[in-house]
Amino acid sequence: MLIVMKSTANEEQVAAVVSAIEKHGFTAHISKGDIHTVIGAVGGKIIDFREIELLDGVEKIIKITSNYKLASRTFQPEDTIIKLKNSTIGDKELTIMAGPCSIESESQMEETTDYLSKLGIKILRGGAFKPRTSPYAFQGLGENGLKIARKAADKYGMCITSEVMDISQIPLLVDYVDILQVGARNMQNFNLLKELGHINKPVLLKRGLCSTIEEWLMSAEYIMSGGNRNVILCERGIRTFETSTRNTLDISAIPVIKKLSHLPIVADPSHASGFRDKVAPLSRACIAAGADGLIIEVHNNPEKALCDGAQSLYLEQFEELHSQLKVIAKAVGRTL
Repeated sequence: MLIVMKSTANEEQVAAVVSAIEKHGFTAHISKGDIHTVIGAVGGKIIDFREIELLDGVEKIIKITSNYKLASRTFQPEDTIIKLKNSTIGDKELTIMAGPCSIESESQMEETTDYLSKLGIKILRGGAFKPRTSPYAFQGLGENGLKIARKAADKYGMCITSEVMDISQIPLLVDYVDILQVGARNMQNFNLLKELGHINKPVLLKRGLCSTIEEWLMSAEYIMSGGNRNVILCERGIRTFETSTRNTLDISAIPVIKKLSHLPIVADPSHASGFRDKVAPLSRACIAAGADGLIIEVHNNPEKALCDGAQSLYLEQFEELHSQLKVIAKAVGRTL
């Protein structure tokens, strides 16, 4: 349930409500809006709601029927805006995360980061641990890759997002990256999600290969219920019967999420399509559909990439796309 406090409610009244619901076994999650404070009560036992409704400062109680509560717009009508040291995600300005699929060398990251920074890109993407279908494929450079990426990002004042595959990797990634990324294969790795709920850094949660939107939001709920409200959803395509592309990018998920949840949503056209010539048109469509940003694979030499070179943009291609996105952003009331 959600307990909406009166606009005149003070801190003591809020604390009294929290104490009352916790006595019934509920966990309280407080969201302070511009006018009202909303208290989300998760778990607990069935109670007579009038016991809470009659407490001082309570305006009304709303029963939540959806399984995801903290991620719901009912709990928080205002959009969540995630603040990083150099930018924000979820406000009027669009966020572009760009970089190679895998961190391969210092020269690769130096050249790529230098180019991206000149375009105003503030978040560098790059995998140090790579989940691959084949055990013989390149698995990433591990901590050495993180060191390379951190050095390049610091030089140009950028943040880093990189994938975490296992609970044991969390302490290491927290030391190096600004956004921890959960890949599609781990969207329902609930033990991992629970642990990510205890960190104080944003988590980018990719949609699972065959997951519904509700299942995706429930995975976000796992993270948020642990105390970490800084979740970024990422639509990266789902598996369908179509074989012309690597996955089928569900652009309709963007406006659906915008209606159901307050969490920011970005799209990954690179993994969705699997082909670089599809990345630009899909990127344009996602921004037009209301995405808060994009995460795009860009490589200084895609032909020699150790992972997913076919879906990585050349530096010059990305620059052209970036110019196009500025026009679309303006048309939909955003900036880039």
